[in-house]
Amino acid sequence: MLEPSLVRDVLDAALATGGDFAELFMEDRRDTSLVLQLNRLETVNSGRIHGAGVRVYVGLNAIYAYTNDTSREGLIACARQAASAVRERGRELAACAELTLSPVGDAHAVKLLPSRTDTRRKADILRAANAAAREAGEEIVQVVCSYRDSEQDVLIANSEGRFVTDRRVYTRLGCQAVAGNGTENQSGFEGPGALMGFELFESRVDPARVGREAARTAIEMLHAPVCPSGVMPVAIGNGFGGVIFHEACGHGLEATSVAFGTSVFCGKLGEQIASPCVTAVDDGTLPNEWGSENVDDEGTPTTKLVLIENGVLKNYMIDRLNGRRMGMPPTGSARRESYAYAPTSRMRNTYIAAGSDDEKEIISSMGDGLYAARMGGGSVDPATGEFNFAVQEGYLVKDGKITTPVRGASLIGKGADILMKIDRVGRDMRMAQGMCGSLSGSVPTNVGQPRIRVTGMTIGGKGGKL
Repeated sequence: MLEPSLVRDVLDAALATGGDFAELFMEDRRDTSLVLQLNRLETVNSGRIHGAGVRVYVGLNAIYAYTNDTSREGLIACARQAASAVRERGRELAACAELTLSPVGDAHAVKLLPSRTDTRRKADILRAANAAAREAGEEIVQVVCSYRDSEQDVLIANSEGRFVTDRRVYTRLGCQAVAGNGTENQSGFEGPGALMGFELFESRVDPARVGREAARTAIEMLHAPVCPSGVMPVAIGNGFGGVIFHEACGHGLEATSVAFGTSVFCGKLGEQIASPCVTAVDDGTLPNEWGSENVDDEGTPTTKLVLIENGVLKNYMIDRLNGRRMGMPPTGSARRESYAYAPTSRMRNTYIAAGSDDEKEIISSMGDGLYAARMGGGSVDPATGEFNFAVQEGYLVKDGKITTPVRGASLIGKGADILMKIDRVGRDMRMAQGMCGSLSGSVPTNVGQPRIRVTGMTIGGKGGKL
């Protein structure tokens, strides 16, 4: 993308006023999106994002500037703009180390680039999902299917000599189905994706199954009574059930909050913070997974990071700047939405690892409670870990048997408390895809877990008291 000599000139310009570290991030990204609704293709959009950002460190502070002018003049001007906020007089100026492009191994092979795939084939994927959802039953009143792909080339260099390039290719299908009876509606959603090309639909994802599953959830919940409220044992399904750990616990393990003392997990390395049956991992190396990368957005190779091992806190997710503040090395966890954002520590593929419990026994031994088969969205206070998450698909459990489907349920609690109350962890670990928003924008992340059980949680619902 750029010659080493130009990259070095940019970094030298960024250091010219006394900064002790400089970094250049450049990207060229092509995005495509299609939306099908009302049985017809409504939108086909494509766009290109191209630009660069320059970051300068001064001790524990950083200045960031960005531009979409990637000419020599534009990049130098951007570097000088960042440098202009630094005035370290009398300090010996740092010099940029020798830059040699380092090879980056590609663990995420792409067979069919989306940009070389005909738009009609992409539209056919949407039509297949839409048809399957509508064929699920007459109660399906609306279906919206979306397709998105992205091809991103990045260049990352810094004044310590790191100089790497990487390509990230993402493809995803989404289907939202709405079931109605004339007086009320309920919805279901499926949204699989991967760090893959169009071969996603040859090897991992059946569009018809995506449509059927979205419709099935919507119809099931349309006929379900409203969930009662109270405190009870809760079994949480695999896959997107991991969103609770992601939101209520995972964010508290990012250096973005730990470095500033705003996390409930500050200063607890080596301490028991979860039940001994809980091991949690953040892994950016998993081949072709939605949250994976070869290198992070600071050019650091991604890692498999054990966050919690048998209930003991082992690691935080750390970016370079917050690592400085914490006196700890980066873990390949720095991410950003685009060149318009400075990177910070973010989750990648974050999951509760598979345990040894039988999934049927998890239910049969719980007595009365709630089985949250699918989780929806919610809200979290990152400082305290307090959360409130909607249950997209839930069932009451009576005498160890799954009985009545219920809707309108929510799970309420505090992440640190819930971790200690997990008493069963199944073997059926699965991941689900989503977009996570934070200081550095929105990035693709996987959440995941096997079926787990919490001994007691507060259930919100409008169906009376248990």
